[in-house]
Amino acid sequence: MKNEVRVLLKRSNQTTGERKQNKGFSSHYSYSSMEVGANCRVLDPPRFICAAMGFQNPKEPSSVFRNGSFYRKPHRNFGCKAILQDFQVPVEKKKITVVDELSSLVALSPLDGRYWGKVKDLAPYLSEYGLIFYRVLVEIKWLLKLSQIPEIIEVPRFSEDASAFLQGLIDNFCEDDALEIKSIEKVTNHDVKAVEYFLKQRCQSHPEISKVLEFFHFSCTSEDINNLAHGLMLKESLENVVLPFMDKLTNAISTMAKDNAHIPILCRTHGQPASPSTLGKEMAIFAVRLSRERLEVSKVKIMGKFAGAVGNYNAHLVAYPNVNWPKVAEEFVNSLDLSFNPYVTQIETHDYMARLFFTIVRYNNILIDFDRDIWGYISLGYFKQITKAGEIGSSTMPHKVNPIDFENSEGNLGVANGALAQLSEKLPISRWQRDLTDSTVIRNMGVGLGHSLLAYKSTLQGIGKLQVNESRINDDLDQSWEVLAEPIQTVMRRYGVPEPYEKLKELTRGKTVTKESIRRFIEGLEIPKEAKTNLLDLTPQSYVGAAVELARDVDMALNLVSRGELF
Repeated sequence: MKNEVRVLLKRSNQTTGERKQNKGFSSHYSYSSMEVGANCRVLDPPRFICAAMGFQNPKEPSSVFRNGSFYRKPHRNFGCKAILQDFQVPVEKKKITVVDELSSLVALSPLDGRYWGKVKDLAPYLSEYGLIFYRVLVEIKWLLKLSQIPEIIEVPRFSEDASAFLQGLIDNFCEDDALEIKSIEKVTNHDVKAVEYFLKQRCQSHPEISKVLEFFHFSCTSEDINNLAHGLMLKESLENVVLPFMDKLTNAISTMAKDNAHIPILCRTHGQPASPSTLGKEMAIFAVRLSRERLEVSKVKIMGKFAGAVGNYNAHLVAYPNVNWPKVAEEFVNSLDLSFNPYVTQIETHDYMARLFFTIVRYNNILIDFDRDIWGYISLGYFKQITKAGEIGSSTMPHKVNPIDFENSEGNLGVANGALAQLSEKLPISRWQRDLTDSTVIRNMGVGLGHSLLAYKSTLQGIGKLQVNESRINDDLDQSWEVLAEPIQTVMRRYGVPEPYEKLKELTRGKTVTKESIRRFIEGLEIPKEAKTNLLDLTPQSYVGAAVELARDVDMALNLVSRGELF
């Protein structure tokens, strides 16, 4: 079009080697159009290649094509004024089609924009690219499985060369392959069929595989492929990304517990002063709680089905009645390291997904509790936060150092839980043998897990900035001698002093209590001398019970949890 200039804004965050490690993935493309004046300006992307009408300079990621030449820009902002003039397009206003790897300015989801750098580790698994890759894997593995079934003589056992060729399609799958499949989908209007056609095209040149092309997708419904792809997406994203970050959180919090096992703090129940504990013991509680739910997440079996259009192997048995198809399906699903579900409709019932996502919600709720407690301790001054040069806490109050990491974590956990709860409630419900409502919903697995990962990283970042303010903690304890009312009245009960609770209530409730007033009360008690001496030696700092030992033993507790012995 005369009035359209095509500009490529390609984020180039990965080397060739990194792309191979990530199965060819860097990110997926999006297309959008915008009206601009003479200067098209893109802000904040980490590294871009700017190209017009096919020109690009891969050696200079931040260069600009201008007047027929590339010029290096000294900072992230760049303009493309001359491009518009070079091709004789009116410079006042023109339409630019942007082909972009979801820059932070055009992404609808903050996960793909502002927070991309923090969640991109999930993208090879939970993106559209990931879904396409695992579909390709399942289709190829199924063809290989068919070649191993003696009764299916039409698909002889493949030679080493043919098997290597098929495996190569998996190992070398890349972004261009995924884009090719998306192009086929534009014609078929069916995403799984596009994968089948892609594989047939790629295998036409192989003399052995070309003879059995029609056995790609043999007896399969789309959901046979999809449910296994989704299972693999979840399995690998959990094992490679989510669970390791859950472990990092547990380790960071358990380290806080051990490092601060001896530091007494004033507890608060209903927001009011209560019997003291230690900072370490309060952290140990969260380490154990999170560890329990992390174990439950890892214990959820990722299920798969492969039983055809309505779960009965109808077409399979007509084509090959002598094959034990339920056994073949179970072997195939298990070969992908998934658990077999024999009782299904057209779809895998998704009950395991509901269990998995609700378990992650429980984990996230515990982390929200942690975030809020740390936020509160920062507010009380129990923690200081390490400042970073150049950072700003408030646009108007220069002194502010806000607990933004824990606030960001809490907010993202809320978003994650909303998405995960919706998945848990929706996915197990499907009309009769199947409706399509699960198809669009299940594409949002990455939303729930992405916001969870973002929150985990925010909490970890916040923990890394914390410094214990022992002097402020001690000030609070020194102003709270009333907390010793509990041990005093308990000892009085032991030695038969009448109305011990009522007497301490009269002394302390709603009144200012000092070290001196507490000591006078103890000295007037008619109890054994040793018991009186012990009470006189008590301070708010020393009245922490077994908190120190509980904090120091947190690793032992975590080991018991990991073995399923502490629930």
